[in-house]
Amino acid sequence: MSKKLILLIGAPGSGKTTDGASLAKSHDEITHYSTGDLLKAEVAKGTKLGKINEGFISKGELVPTDIVIDTLVSAIKDAPTDTVLLDGFPRKEKQMKMFADCLLNVEGIELNSVVEIRVSEAVAKERVLGHDEADNLFNTEMKIYQDTIAEIEEFYNHDNLLKVIDGERDSAVVIEEIDAFLQSK
Repeated sequence: MSKKLILLIGAPGSGKTTDGASLAKSHDEITHYSTGDLLKAEVAKGTKLGKINEGFISKGELVPTDIVIDTLVSAIKDAPTDTVLLDGFPRKEKQMKMFADCLLNVEGIELNSVVEIRVSEAVAKERVLGHDEADNLFNTEMKIYQDTIAEIEEFYNHDNLLKVIDGERDSAVVIEEIDAFLQSK
C-alpha cells in the first residue's frame, strides 16, 4: 500500500511543526516528520550527508534540494504508518518541482494534500523571536517564504491539493481545522 503524504507548509513561526506533532500524537495512524529535524538528525549521526547538511544549516541556508529529497523519501518510505505528515518542505519553487517529479517516479508514496498554515509576518516574527532565534536567520527564512509562496500555492492549488488555514487563531482551533480537513480526504 502507498504511503499517503500530507505536506504542512507555512512561514517560520506559523506553527506547522507544533501542529503536525500534535496531530500525530492524537492519531496512531499518522507519523509526523519535520524536514529540519530529519536533516539535523543526519548531522547528529555524523554521517557524510550530515556534515554536508551542517555547513548549510549553521548559516541558515537551504540544504541542496536533491539531498533533502533523498532524506525525505527515505524517511517517508520507512515511516511506521501509512499516513505521513511532513512539515517544512518545499520552501522554494525549485524544490516543489523537483519533489513533484521525484514523487512521480517513486513507487509507494502518494501526495494526498498540502496544508498551508498562514500567519502574518508580524505574528511569525513575534513567535520566532520569542524563541530566541537569531533575527537575521528569521529574516532569511521569511524572505525565502515570501518570495516563493505564491508559486507554491498556485502549483498545489492547480491539482486541488491545497488547503489554506488561518494560523493566527488558538492552536487547538487550528489543529481541529487541519484534522477535519485531513479526515475529509
